[in-house]
Order: sequence, then C-alpha cells, then structure tokens
Amino acid sequence: MDGGRGGVIEHSEDSRDHKTQSASSHREDKVIVSWLRLSYKTRIWKLRMKLLEVNCVIVLLGSLTWAPATATTFTLPSPWGYRCDADRCVKEENTGVDTLVTLNTCKLTCGPYGVLWPKPTTATVGNEVAEFLPTNVTYVTACVGEVCSLLETAIEIFKDNLQRYHPDYASGSAPWEGPWAPDTVAHTLHIAVDVTGKETRITLDTDESYDLLVATTGDVTSASISAPTFFGARHALETLSQLVEYQENRDSLMIVTTAKVTDSPVFKYRGIILDTSRNYISVESIKRSLDSMAANKLNSFHWHITDSHSFPLYLETLPNMAYYGAYSPRQVYYPADVRHLVEYGRVRGVRVLPEFDAPAHVGNGWQWTEKEESLGKLAVCVNREPWQSFCVEPPCGQLNLANPNMYKLLGQIYDEMVQLFSPIDLFHFGGDEVNLNCWNTTEEIVTWMNDNNFGLSSDAYYQQWGIFQEKARQLLTAANGGTEVPGIMWTSHLTEAGHVDRYLNNSQYIIQIWTTGDDPVIGELLNKNFRVIFSNYDAWYLDCGMGAWVGAGNNWCSPYKGWQTVYDNSPYAMAISQTGSPHPDLVLGGEAALWTEQGDDTTVDSKLWPRGAALAERLWTNPDTNWEAAETRFIHHRQRLVMRGIMAQRVQPEWCHQNEGLCYL
Repeated sequence: MDGGRGGVIEHSEDSRDHKTQSASSHREDKVIVSWLRLSYKTRIWKLRMKLLEVNCVIVLLGSLTWAPATATTFTLPSPWGYRCDADRCVKEENTGVDTLVTLNTCKLTCGPYGVLWPKPTTATVGNEVAEFLPTNVTYVTACVGEVCSLLETAIEIFKDNLQRYHPDYASGSAPWEGPWAPDTVAHTLHIAVDVTGKETRITLDTDESYDLLVATTGDVTSASISAPTFFGARHALETLSQLVEYQENRDSLMIVTTAKVTDSPVFKYRGIILDTSRNYISVESIKRSLDSMAANKLNSFHWHITDSHSFPLYLETLPNMAYYGAYSPRQVYYPADVRHLVEYGRVRGVRVLPEFDAPAHVGNGWQWTEKEESLGKLAVCVNREPWQSFCVEPPCGQLNLANPNMYKLLGQIYDEMVQLFSPIDLFHFGGDEVNLNCWNTTEEIVTWMNDNNFGLSSDAYYQQWGIFQEKARQLLTAANGGTEVPGIMWTSHLTEAGHVDRYLNNSQYIIQIWTTGDDPVIGELLNKNFRVIFSNYDAWYLDCGMGAWVGAGNNWCSPYKGWQTVYDNSPYAMAISQTGSPHPDLVLGGEAALWTEQGDDTTVDSKLWPRGAALAERLWTNPDTNWEAAETRFIHHRQRLVMRGIMAQRVQPEWCHQNEGLCYL
C-alpha cells in the first residue's frame, strides 16, 4: 500500500495535532492577508484622496486637466499657461490666481488675426473658443453644376486637415480618445457655403475673394462662406481651418466662437517654380507641394518639366523622348501622372502651368533624332565639351534652327502638352540663356545662316531667335485648337534694353523677371506696357546659399535667401523704384523658384517651405509692414504645415514659439 496515501486517511493523534497546527497557521495567514488588504486599501484610499486634491486644484485652475492616457503613456499637465498681452502670448506659471489658457488657445485668439496666414485683407477674431470633435462637422452648399462636386472635395480636404491637428494623426485618421465633457461632445461646427459663379478653372481674371462669418449660439458654431467662385470659397475653407486648433489638454478641437473675414488677393499670379529635370521629383513630393500651396493660397504651380539634363515626360506620340532622356524608367511622368496632378491642383485652387524651355535648355532626350535619317539632328551641342564655351551649366544643348523638322517635332510636343494640361490659360515658353557660340560653331547652322544671307552677327542670331519664337507661338496656338493664350518668357537677350518690342508683342507675352530687383529692364518692360511676373533671384531663388555643385566655393546666387528677405521683396516697390508707379495693371505677381541641381525628394519640402509661405503673404496681402510684424504668425504657420505632412524647415527653437517676442536682436 502506498504509505503517502495511508497517511492521508489515517485518523491518529499525530494527524489531529497536525490539522490543529495547520488551522492555526491558516488563521495567521488570513490575518496577514487581511492586514495587507487593509493596508493596500488604505494606501489606495490615500492615493485617491491625493488625486482628488490634485483634481480639485486643477478644477480651480480651470485651464489644466489630466490629459487622457494611452495604453503606453501617461501625460502630465503643463504647469504653464498663457495670457494675451498687447497682441502677444505671454507665458506664466499657472498658479490659479490669474485665468490663463493653453498655448494653442492663446495663439488662436490673441491679436487681430490670430494665427491666420496669409494675413487677410480685413479680419476680426474673437477671444473665446468652443471645443468640438472632428466628427461633429456638418455642411450645406448652394452652388451650380461642377462647382458642387469641387466643393464636396474641398470640404473633405478641410475635414482631413482638422484630423491632422491631432499629434498622433497617421494614415488618414487620428486616435481621438477623450474623455470629453458633455458640451464638447454635443458641440457642432456647421458650415454653409454659397458660391454664385460657375467657374471651375482658375485664370488671370478669376475672382478669388470671399467673406467668412463665424458665430456661436448654444452648442452650434456656424461658419457662413460666400464667394463668387469656387476658388474664393476654397480659400475661405482654408481660413476657417486656421481658426481651429487642437486642445492640448482635452484631446479635442477648438474653434474661435466669433470671427469675421473679408478677403481677396492683391496679386493675380502667386506661384512656385519647381524644376524636375535636373533631379527627378516624385509625384508624391509634387502633391505635397500642391498641398502646401493650397495652405498658403498660392495659385500657380509652374512646372519646369524638362531641360538639357533630362526629359522625364512620357509623350505617347514621341516615346523616344523619355526613353532617351529620362534618368531611369522609374523617373518618368506618364500621362496619368500629369492629369492626376492637374486635377489634384485644381481642387486645391492651384493651376498647374507647364513650361517647355526652348530654344536653349534642351539636350538629353533628343539624341534619337540623329538616328532617324528622315529627321536629322534636331538639337545641337548636346553634351558638348568644354561646356563653359557652349552653355551656362553642364550639360549643353540647343535646338537646331537650320533644320525645319525641328518645328514638326516641336509641334507634336505642344500637341501632347496641351492635351495633358488642358484647358490651358497660360503657357511658359522658357526662352532664356541662349548661347550664341553654340549656334555659331555648329557647321550646319553657320552654313544655313550664310546661305540665306542672314549674317553671323549677334543681331542676326537674335533675329532668327525671334523668328523661332513666333513660330513656336503659332505652333502652340494650333495645338490649342486655334485659341491663343498668353505666353510667358524669361528675361533674356530678347528682352534686353531696346530689344523686347522688336521681337515680342506685349499683348501676346508676359515677361518673367529672374534678374535682380534693380535691373533697369524692369522699368523698360513696364514703360512698354509688358505684363510682368517677378522672380528676381536676389530674393526669390530658393536654391541659393549652398556649396557650389561645380568647382568650389558657394553656388552662383549665394547667399541664402532667408524668409525675411523673401517676405520683404515687394513687386510694387520694385516697380515704383523704376517708374514711379506700382503699375497694378501690369505687375501680375511673382514666383519663388526652386532649381534642383542640389535638390530632390529628400530636400524639396525644406527648401520650399516655409519660405514659400513668406512669399504667399507678400503676394496675397502685400503688407505695408516688414517681416517682424509677421514673425509669430509665421512661426506658428510653419508648425501647422508640419502637422499637414510638409517637412518644412525649422526657423527657430521651439522655445521661441512658446515665448513670443523674446527671440530678437
């Protein structure tokens, strides 16, 4: 028999003693456990009392609460609060004596414009906020035809921008967790949009004005938008999104309870130039640029698609252009990409404006024509060395004026570009930095010039260049179904003193000024009634201030153009200094340029933004103050761009954002 088992069932004295000892021990264990439980409950009670004391203090302070905990974090409230003093948010310790608010609340409600960017024409912004959740946004629209579908898309973009205010936004949504007060849960933002016009494509004549009225009654904040066009209404939605911020302590949104904005841009043309030939820029990066342009009410994306370096645009009738000219098969813009970007820009209030730079700045992509006996060489000096003798930067290349087949191919290029970007209201012909030595050392061209008794002087070549430009204009018009649109051209030898009206007609061309802001040609162009767009490199070239990419030292247009320089560059002031008049009928606006010799997807955001935002306020409002008056709004707007997925460059330490006015010289 198993001894262990017999020991269990045997009722002996020893077993009774053992049971007595076990019972005694068990009672002692129960006493210990009971004491431990009591001690634990006491400690928990004391902890709860301590938390209650803390919460009571927080309730008394009013502006501080425990932030909701996630599964892995617990966020303490900040000991700091803010008050608005002389239009500046002042940081103080929140002792409960004064009524202080959070940083975001103060930013929204302090000063006549809060954190609106660009500064509107006129605005009054209230000093109180109402909290709500992004799910509580409703809207109604009054519109006609296609405008209604555009508005639907614009409102969806607006709602997504609200989601992005959450610090943990990712992949289209944010983890709103609460807990929220009942009045926050009940509060609704109701938007009513009234658009009277039918316009669905932006032009130089588009009215981009709008009126926005925000009022709050009970648990509803109403935002009423009226605009003559979709584009004005879209701008109003952008302004409305900037009257909203994240409530840091309660994991909700907040909106100013009252606001009134009447707004319209000073300049018709407000743009960004992006070069995608020197280095390929992905479609996704271009879309981020369009998003940021929309956030800044810029309306023109000038796409410098091709150059002598590469030809990344796939043309269905001329596939060899990209086959020979793209850096790789993955670095190509296909027709679907272009059409997608054109529409992506349109619903964000941005025209996507194509440039085909000619007769210079062509090269790679054209080599295949030499293999076609029926075509001959259509571009000359392609990759020719030493490059310094034949172009301004490597690689070289210019169109062959002596070969009439060049015009046939140029017409095909225009045909496809017009289709891809249709409908066009402007077209950029490029037209700068022709190197006469390239043409004058190409035997075919020299022979052609002599055979036709044109001569070989500079003026003779300029004359042929002017003839080329007129033929290009006619080809573009034919590609556009016979409808003429204004052509844009860079300042060049054709626009030098005494030249421009010999070669170009002021009713057909707009001149884009890339030289310095004090170039005398500005005055001549305006006095000869040419419309102009400013992109003077001494203020609005955003690639400047880098180390040289050929040779040593710094790049040619150094120094770096800080946002302050960008902001203070006034087209009207430059016009006045040359002519005594701002010429508002001729000065259409301006563009900041990013040439990408030293830029690609890794840097395009930080080079364009937030300096592009400084350009935007200059062109939207043309403020009569310098950058200093805009600094605190600008710094906050940079933060907002980052929330929207734009990797905008840091301008100051975070401390400066939290301590307004204390980072100064």
